[in-house]
Amino acid sequence: MNTADKLEILLEKAKSDSALKRNLLDTRNEADPLAAFCKVAAGAGVELTVMDIVNQGEEFYAEIKRSTNGGGENSPDLDFQNDEYSIFMMRLSDL
Repeated sequence: MNTADKLEILLEKAKSDSALKRNLLDTRNEADPLAAFCKVAAGAGVELTVMDIVNQGEEFYAEIKRSTNGGGENSPDLDFQNDEYSIFMMRLSDL
């Protein structure tokens, strides 16, 4: 199971568990939000690491860049488009 699948499972769990949703959203206020997020996810039975989340965003963004510029992009700069944590938080907030 890849990281995107795990994040979808976590989102589905949060849909039916308001305490989990609140705990995940509260990670935004932590000193290390990604580490806190992974800890809450693990408590919900979804094992994720900080690098899983960072790598997921980078790989997805690189795939998009390669598909739109003829395949020349292999290492895009980090910016908001590949911030998987923020994207997950936006989706979770919309539930």
